[in-house]
Amino acid sequence: MSEKEQVIREKVQHQGIFDFKGFYGFAHDWLKEEKEYGVVEEKYNEKVSGNTRDIKIEWLASKLLIENFNIEIKIKFDIGDLADVEVEVDSERKKMNKGKVEVEIRGTIVKDPDSKWDKSPFSRFMRDTYNKYVIPGRINNVENRIKTDVINLKEELKAFMELSARRS
Repeated sequence: MSEKEQVIREKVQHQGIFDFKGFYGFAHDWLKEEKEYGVVEEKYNEKVSGNTRDIKIEWLASKLLIENFNIEIKIKFDIGDLADVEVEVDSERKKMNKGKVEVEIRGTIVKDPDSKWDKSPFSRFMRDTYNKYVIPGRINNVENRIKTDVINLKEELKAFMELSARRS
């Protein structure tokens, strides 16, 4: 069985005016096109109450980095009291959204994703020995890459929200 280890956990929070559709698309495009992750929407739940909505979305972004290692980034969007509003941007009326956004981003390293080393107790022992004594530098490099990708995603999402808020 593959071994998963969480490396980093970050959060982004925003309250106010923003472009939900643009935010959603920006996050997806950043992962898929900028960093070449495969992105799967594992959960989408929307609850409507009057003219506001609460939305919960979960994504799993993953990529095979090098042999025997995968990177997984789990993103949870929690959007509350989302309402449509009209604002004036550059002397034009534009439809935007108002609400609370919280995004949790978790970066995980997956060792032996194909369970090649799980065929026997001896194989598992060899895998653990290999990971601990032969390639700890490689594992450290993969963990640093995960940290960098998660922190960069967090900073890009924060910048997108700040830019949206300033333009409204």
